[in-house]
Amino acid sequence: MARWRSRWWQLQSPPGVGEAVVLTTPGPVFSRDPGTAAYYERRAAEYDEWYLGAGRFVVADRPGWGAELDLVVGLVRALPPVRTLDVGCGTGFLTRHLRGLTVGLDRSPAMVALARAGLGEGVAVVGDALALPFAAGSLDRVFTGHFYGHLPPAERAGFLAQARRVADELVVVDSALRAGVEPEQCQERVLNDGSRHRVYKRYLRAQQLADEISGEVVHDGTWFVAARTHWRRRAETPSVSPGPG
Repeated sequence: MARWRSRWWQLQSPPGVGEAVVLTTPGPVFSRDPGTAAYYERRAAEYDEWYLGAGRFVVADRPGWGAELDLVVGLVRALPPVRTLDVGCGTGFLTRHLRGLTVGLDRSPAMVALARAGLGEGVAVVGDALALPFAAGSLDRVFTGHFYGHLPPAERAGFLAQARRVADELVVVDSALRAGVEPEQCQERVLNDGSRHRVYKRYLRAQQLADEISGEVVHDGTWFVAARTHWRRRAETPSVSPGPG
């Protein structure tokens, strides 16, 4: 990890505020990167400003954002009430709309504290998304919002394996790929205190997301995409042999 960071800084000059740098070297990390963890811990109190268009996001040019966010929240609320784990729950902005027994999990203690405050009867715990502290098959659904798109290939595979181990269903909400946006970036993030941080980020097409999780598209918008898969149901679907030609 340290070698990758060193190579990255040698190859790229620091961009301006809010600019993105296209990744040109292998080896990005996210879920277990100490620097990323420190960034989200520091960002917790202001995280929801991104959703709400507050703080630094007041001036963001995001036409249709509010209406589409309402659609995504409605999609989350419409999910059947089952035992759900929200991985990378953050402040619980989307978690609180899940019905049924809900558990939020995040690496950041500050994020978890905020999530707990808004979950009512739900719970939130500090944990590792790549080593979920739950028994095999103990949950019905894993949900994740704006976490999956941060994972590089190795972490992505680890997360999907963990999600499949603990639950039958996976629902992913993430950021849509738009015209003029690089699909894979190392972004510079600036917090309200002026501190600057580097974060790995992908933007996804809806069908791409569905294909990656072997599922189906449930939302294909300008700002958000969402997909869902049922692993056991797919495994139990009998194949249909072609009839005579």
